[in-house]
Amino acid sequence: MAAGSPRILVPVGESSTFRNTVAYAVREARSGAEAGDGTAAVHFVSPARGRITDGDLSDDAAVDLLDRAVVWAREDLDYDEDGDGPDVAIETAVVGADRYLFSPSDYADVMVEYAEEFNLDRVVVDPEFQPGGNAPMLLPFERELARSVLTVEEAPVERRTARVPLVSRVTLSKGVVTFGATYAFYLLIAGSLSLFNLATGALTALLAAAAFSSITFVTSPSPRRTGLRIARMLLFVPYLVWEITKANLSIAYIILHPSLPIDPEMQRFRAAVWGGLPVTTLGNSITLTPGTLTVDVGRDGLDIHTLTGDSREDLAAGGLERAVRFVFYGRSGARIPTPAERGSITAVDDAGDAESIIVGAAPETAAPDPETPTEDPADARPEEATPDADPEAPSADASPDAREEVD
Repeated sequence: MAAGSPRILVPVGESSTFRNTVAYAVREARSGAEAGDGTAAVHFVSPARGRITDGDLSDDAAVDLLDRAVVWAREDLDYDEDGDGPDVAIETAVVGADRYLFSPSDYADVMVEYAEEFNLDRVVVDPEFQPGGNAPMLLPFERELARSVLTVEEAPVERRTARVPLVSRVTLSKGVVTFGATYAFYLLIAGSLSLFNLATGALTALLAAAAFSSITFVTSPSPRRTGLRIARMLLFVPYLVWEITKANLSIAYIILHPSLPIDPEMQRFRAAVWGGLPVTTLGNSITLTPGTLTVDVGRDGLDIHTLTGDSREDLAAGGLERAVRFVFYGRSGARIPTPAERGSITAVDDAGDAESIIVGAAPETAAPDPETPTEDPADARPEEATPDADPEAPSADASPDAREEVD
C-alpha cells in the first residue's frame, strides 16, 4: 500500500477545487498505470445526503456531480472518440443511503467500507470537501480516515481566497433568527422581564448569534417554511399529548394488573425522517410516550425499547412517524406506507444485532413473512400524494437532496 498507489478513492462534494482534485487523482492513477504498478482505478464516491425507505436512490445533485467527474476524468485521460486511452478504470457510486450519517466517523466508515469492497488503498481528499454539507467536518473526517489502513492525502491544488462579506443577507437572517430564539429562551428561563434580565439576555443572545449562527443553520432560514412548520407544530402538540395520555392509561392498567402483563423487547426503527431536528423530534416524541423509549440513534436507525406488545403495534402503525413528517414535510409527506408495510422495524437481539424478523404484528403471534402482507395492501396503504400536494414535502422515495432542502 504505497503512497503512490494507482487505486484511488475520491470523496465527492460540490466545491471550487473539485475540478482540480479530479485532475490530480486521474493524473496519479495514470502515472501508476503507465509505470505498471498494478490495475489503476479512480472511484468517485458521494456520501448520501439522506436515507431511503424503499426503491432505488435518486440523488439528482450527487448523480450530476458524479457525471461531471466522469467527463472531466475522461478529458484528462485524453480519451478519443473510440474510447482508447490509458488503462484507468473510472467508477462512481453513492454510499450511505441506508444509514444515518451524522458524525465524521460515520462518513469515514462508509468510505472505508467501500474502499475495502473494491480493493482501494488510497484516498485523495478535496481540500474543500465537506461531508456534512456546510458543517466544518473536513479535518475530523480526515483523522477518522487515517485510523484505517488507507493512505489519506489532500489534493495539492490551489484554493481560491474566499472573500465573504461579514454581513450579508444570508448571515443576517441566520443571526437574527439565532438572536431571537436565544433571547426568547433566556427570558423564558429567567421568568421575569426585569431590566437586568432584559440586558443580560440581549448580551447573551448577541454573543450566541455572533458565535453560533453560521453553524446553527445549514441553510438560510426561510420565513415561509419556518412559519408553516411552526403552524404544523401547533397541530402536532395536541396529537402528541393525546398519544401520551392514551399510553399513560395503558401503562397505569399494566401497573395495577395483578399479573403485570409486560413483554419488553428492543426494536430497531429505520424511520423515514432525515436531518438532525426531524430525527430528534421523532426520537423525543417516542420517549415521551410511555411504553417506548428511544435508547440510541445509530447509523442503522433508532434503537427503541418497547414495554408491551401494544406499544410495538403502535410503533409499527407509524402514527408518530407520520405526524413528524407532517410537521417537517407537509401533508404529502405524511402519506407513506406504515413502518410495518415497509418492513422498517426489526427486533434486536441481546448482542445488539437486528434480526431479520419484520415487526408488524403483536408479539403473541409468529412474525409474518415479509413477502406476505397481513392485510389487504389496497386497504392498508395510504393515499398517494397527488401532483397538487404540498410542493415542499418529499415522499418516502424522494431524493435525499430534495429531503435536505426541506430540512
